[in-house]
Amino acid sequence: MADQTNRYFVETSTDAGSPAIKKLKYHAGGRWLESTSDRYMDCFNPSTGEVIARAPQCTADEVEKVIAAAVAAYPSWSDTPVSKRVQVLYRMKHLVDAHLEELTYLLAMEMGKAWQEAMGDILKVNEVVEFACGAPHLMKGESLMQVSTGYDTVQYHHPLGVFAGIAPWNFPAMIPHGWMTPICVATGNCMVLKAASFVPQSSLRLMELWQEAGIPDGVINVFTAGRNEAEILLRHPDIKGVSFVGSTKVGKHIYTTAAANGKRVQALTEAKNHALVLRDCKLERTAHGIINAFCGCAGQRCMALPVVVVENVIGDQLVAMLKKLAADLKLGKAYDKSTNMGPVVNQGHQKFVLDWIETGIQEGAELVVDGRHPELSGDCAKGFFIGPTIFDKVTEEMAIGREEIFGPVLCIKRVDSFAEGLQIMNQSRFANGSVIYTQNGHYAREFAKRTDAGMVGVNVGIPVPLGIFGFTGHKQSFFGDLHVMGRDGFAFFTETKNVTQTWFSESEAISAKVDTWDGTITSLPENK
Repeated sequence: MADQTNRYFVETSTDAGSPAIKKLKYHAGGRWLESTSDRYMDCFNPSTGEVIARAPQCTADEVEKVIAAAVAAYPSWSDTPVSKRVQVLYRMKHLVDAHLEELTYLLAMEMGKAWQEAMGDILKVNEVVEFACGAPHLMKGESLMQVSTGYDTVQYHHPLGVFAGIAPWNFPAMIPHGWMTPICVATGNCMVLKAASFVPQSSLRLMELWQEAGIPDGVINVFTAGRNEAEILLRHPDIKGVSFVGSTKVGKHIYTTAAANGKRVQALTEAKNHALVLRDCKLERTAHGIINAFCGCAGQRCMALPVVVVENVIGDQLVAMLKKLAADLKLGKAYDKSTNMGPVVNQGHQKFVLDWIETGIQEGAELVVDGRHPELSGDCAKGFFIGPTIFDKVTEEMAIGREEIFGPVLCIKRVDSFAEGLQIMNQSRFANGSVIYTQNGHYAREFAKRTDAGMVGVNVGIPVPLGIFGFTGHKQSFFGDLHVMGRDGFAFFTETKNVTQTWFSESEAISAKVDTWDGTITSLPENK
């Protein structure tokens, strides 16, 4: 193991027989630093309920130090040729591949995602890193010679400075080090990342790999902090933009506050994705897709599928299939490769989801699969588990079918037609993803055209686009103008500069005649 002073943690002693608990650090200007804060947050292994680390709630002075490190690094990094910048990303991609098993285990251990889901979280980092390696092409501007007589215009895309990323706990690798960081640094900016205090270790370990890949000191910085200290990022004059993923309430606040302080903002927020299941669907394959979409990550993702709108004529058949498939899922330790579904992230979130299940019962929804008290033995007995939970006959008046639960809870709504189902789906105040299961090309095309959601699946339960496209939520699922990833991502992290130029001939050099628009308008009549 590397010298502890060069690592993201120090191990602290515990009672005899108990594993050591990591005391986590923060990273600023190329150095791992111990916080002077007296506030630390416990980080759990949700599969067993044990405390495995403690994350500092960095002080306001430490947040200022992190920002200052990024500011100091920006002039040199932005002046580095883009082809050299992306060489760091090439090396990072190979390091992530080389440490894939280690990173997957760490993420499964701290967040509770089952093994394959945790590995996908890591691989999504590389997906965007690979896309960002195209920066030499994607940053190219445009040019036109002779835009007006003797005049040429060239357009450039420049970095802006220091950006802040405020990451959520449900994707501790993909979002901070995939969605937020690679395009930011490839375009010549510096990044200040606030990792989620519940699950910071994946982000901190990836920061170590960025260092190994050769990222210059201060270009990427990572810390954990409470809400008051994070607020500094929204108002600080040296922060040019903020990328956020989290709740709608907080996202609105970040959008309004940061924008009022002259910053660019992309705030990705809550969702209540619906699937419309038509009578002509491939029913068994559809049921498998739905189980995967609502139980994957224990439902803790904004592209989960918590609502199914099914035509009545096949409703009973679908519910019967879903009940059987839900019963077959194996719950267990997230880092056990045979586990189908892991726990939720912590005890507080477990209570939040359980309270929503109680709300559904009180509202009169029919509880056909009850996941409130799954039977687990051994170490898992104290873990934060909720089994697959299915409500049938959910109506539009029930809050359980409207609000984001962020757990393995499925609501089934019954309809009589395609038109009724689409209307119900478009009534939602969220518009992240929507899905249709059908073999009818006409209905599939109409659905894609008329659904409000920004990410649409046709027989695809989780229509998350690859990193070459943007993550395009709508309505109250997104606040801002430019989405993460894709071309929007490059536009968010750069500003456009147009350079118009002319070069004087010998006769023009001694002429005192300059028209009102200095040659930059082409429609002036001759001799006027």
